[in-house]
Amino acid sequence: VQLQASGGGLVQAGGSLRLSCAASGRPSSYVMGWFRQAPGKEREFVASISRSGGDTSYADSVKGRFTISRNNAKGMVYLQMNSLKPEDTAVYYCAAGPSLATRKNDYDYWGQGTLVTVSS
Repeated sequence: VQLQASGGGLVQAGGSLRLSCAASGRPSSYVMGWFRQAPGKEREFVASISRSGGDTSYADSVKGRFTISRNNAKGMVYLQMNSLKPEDTAVYYCAAGPSLATRKNDYDYWGQGTLVTVSS
């Protein structure tokens, strides 16, 4: 499966952004996740969604602010980010894997990343 993330940009604190991930090669066969990596930090889990979209999981730091969703007919996965904070600044990556997981090593395919910058 090939993944292409987009939708990043510069936003003020409190604002919103929606990231998109275009997936080709039977994306409905995979669990999808979003990760992020801030400068000088490890890549960390943000959210994941099951193949059907019926189950989701979020990092505590984004719970209640971010929403992951998918449209299997279009091969798209989204991350709606609201109430953004400066600490959300990072490169965001979409990933595909065989099961709902929070560890980056559990995902087999990765997109190229899209930069989100939140100004204070």
